[in-house]
Amino acid sequence: MLSLFVMLTGPSPIVLVRDSVLIFLKSEPFAQSLKRTLETSGYRSIVVTMESVALKEAEASVPSLIILDRRSISITNFRRIRTLNTVPIIAVQEGLSCHDEDCLEEYDQDIDLVVCGESVRELVARARAMLRRPGAGVESRFQYSAGNLRMDLDRHEVLINGHVVDLTPKEFQILQHFLKSPRRVFSRQEMLNEVWGEGYALEEHALDVHIHSLRQKIEADPANPKFLLTVRGVGYKVQA
Repeated sequence: MLSLFVMLTGPSPIVLVRDSVLIFLKSEPFAQSLKRTLETSGYRSIVVTMESVALKEAEASVPSLIILDRRSISITNFRRIRTLNTVPIIAVQEGLSCHDEDCLEEYDQDIDLVVCGESVRELVARARAMLRRPGAGVESRFQYSAGNLRMDLDRHEVLINGHVVDLTPKEFQILQHFLKSPRRVFSRQEMLNEVWGEGYALEEHALDVHIHSLRQKIEADPANPKFLLTVRGVGYKVQA
């Protein structure tokens, strides 16, 4: 069976994500730099470069914050999406200074903040302050993120490259336990106890069957896994 999704082959950190940020900026280098800094702070961030994709992604994922280019899009298109009515929006204009009187049009369209300049550090600080506001955006969801894999605990979903992966309840539980403790090696018996409970009599081979099925769904090459690894003679671990 060929996997429809591709895991990143290199090591990547696994973080518990409480808020997500959608970034839609003209300058991709600036957007990517902003994304890296936000993700280091624990915010899952998505960069898009087309308005149609930005609107589709925003409606599908309902981010906690939207950062967009002041000159490239009308905020009206986002506010038309009912679920985004309360999501805070920061409009960014690179390389120029601006004053409050220059931003009246944006504020009239329900933009929460206009930031001018090229300081990633300042923009991230403002984004973090906005996300800390009581009631800002939508209710945060608990997520684990590893490379291009994301586990949303509230929605009980696993996504790779934005596509939902169909996991059984046990596969979901197994993956969740691995993501909670990246790089930790679980013996087969430990994982059986974690997922099925200590009083449940089950052969260790049953776990191997679930691991095999899980790899078919999340690994680019299930026969040569790069993410969910076997530690010979011990058990399994997630390579973060």
